[in-house]
Amino acid sequence: MSFLRTADARDESGHLIRELHGVNLTAILEYLVAAYGWPELDARLHMNCFADNPSVKSSLTFLRRTPWARTKVEELYIKARSAEVQGRPRP
Repeated sequence: MSFLRTADARDESGHLIRELHGVNLTAILEYLVAAYGWPELDARLHMNCFADNPSVKSSLTFLRRTPWARTKVEELYIKARSAEVQGRPRP
């Protein structure tokens, strides 16, 4: 019995989700906010940009200047999108 690993999940266009092909940071953040909401993002990732008066604009500014934070956000996106594509509950 075979199954897709999270790293091997592909989007509707056939691109590997982990490669973030054609997905910009704005789209990633908007997806995560729609999927989890600001309070849940703060609980999962522990970033003030999600806790203190959050907005897409201010969060993008922070994430673009802070590589470690951007990496955490991208990793959560990859896990969430992979689970969605594979029909599993979001992590």
